[in-house]
Amino acid sequence: MKKTENLKVMFRGQTVGRLSLTPDNRLNVFEYDKSWIAGGFSISPLELPLRPGVFIAKAQPFYGNFSVFEDSLPDGYGRYLLHKALLRKGINDSDLSSLDRLALVGDNGMGALTYAPAIILEHEDAVSDFDRLQQIALEVLKEQQDNDAGLLLYNSGNSGGARPKAVFSDSDGHWIVKFRHTYDPTDIGVQEYSYNEIARKCGIVVPDFRLVNGRYFASRRFDIDCDGKRLHTATVGGLLCISLREPFMDYSNLLALTGYITQSREDVEQMYRRMLFNYFVDNKDDHCKNFSFYVVRDSETGAWRWRLAPAYDLTLCTEGYNGEHATSVNGTGHPELSDFIAVGIKIKLTEARCREIIDEVRSGCGDLIRYSKI
Repeated sequence: MKKTENLKVMFRGQTVGRLSLTPDNRLNVFEYDKSWIAGGFSISPLELPLRPGVFIAKAQPFYGNFSVFEDSLPDGYGRYLLHKALLRKGINDSDLSSLDRLALVGDNGMGALTYAPAIILEHEDAVSDFDRLQQIALEVLKEQQDNDAGLLLYNSGNSGGARPKAVFSDSDGHWIVKFRHTYDPTDIGVQEYSYNEIARKCGIVVPDFRLVNGRYFASRRFDIDCDGKRLHTATVGGLLCISLREPFMDYSNLLALTGYITQSREDVEQMYRRMLFNYFVDNKDDHCKNFSFYVVRDSETGAWRWRLAPAYDLTLCTEGYNGEHATSVNGTGHPELSDFIAVGIKIKLTEARCREIIDEVRSGCGDLIRYSKI
């Protein structure tokens, strides 16, 4: 496979900027296109502010890649499939640069950023037989075969996360459907459906969702709007340059980021509800890639603005990171009522409003509550 030395970063067909490598091939270099500076937005306000000049990525934590572009790359399940698909072609994926990996994503990733010229690994077809995809995914994950790794990777849309997924579209819109991993219970899809129903009762914004074939949880893609336009999205990890391998976030950081990037009290309160929900129902999978923001255009002013994306990956997860939540509350993994109130006050919610939201989420969770410290 020919090495990628330069990439054009695109948004809905418009050039955002260009990616290349430093002379020693160790670090990525990015520069915004002049036309994008004139009418676009910062794709990562903290790491790549919208201004002329060259940006050079740090060596860590993403091995010389910018964190916002790391969001475009598959991880977990997708990285495993890519490894298998490349091995079948005699390519060791450890020899690939981050530019090679982005070129392999091309325009088949999540969010709105695309990369050109793309590298086409192999031509695959979209599959709508979800029972077949589930069966193939389990076979590949169990090392029973790897002939279909490329097929699974293509149908996953290079999405992140550990569980098998596929993207599909129908007359109702664009969706992502989840399948069972080898370690999941057989009813994992029904379980996630139930948790999303409860989350809505708690006032948490989630994408439309449904069960496919009575067993597979499907969620409407929030990175595509109702007109079919791609939305630029970034995870908290992508915005704060935090690696999934080092879970050291606190919800006070998440709340502060939400307030800073959205300037929206509504979005701050949404994040506060998600913190409470995750602790109440024992969803310890609250890591830096399970919270996202997206960019939309204000219908009145035409200005680009960041908003908190709908909640996702809401389900029971008791393992977490060594049995603990990936994200602490006020510096502790075992917060009490005073800790939940303290992080709210730090972001300028009143104590009365904090208590009001706590009561609403506690009431909405009902029998799902597993946390007894408040």
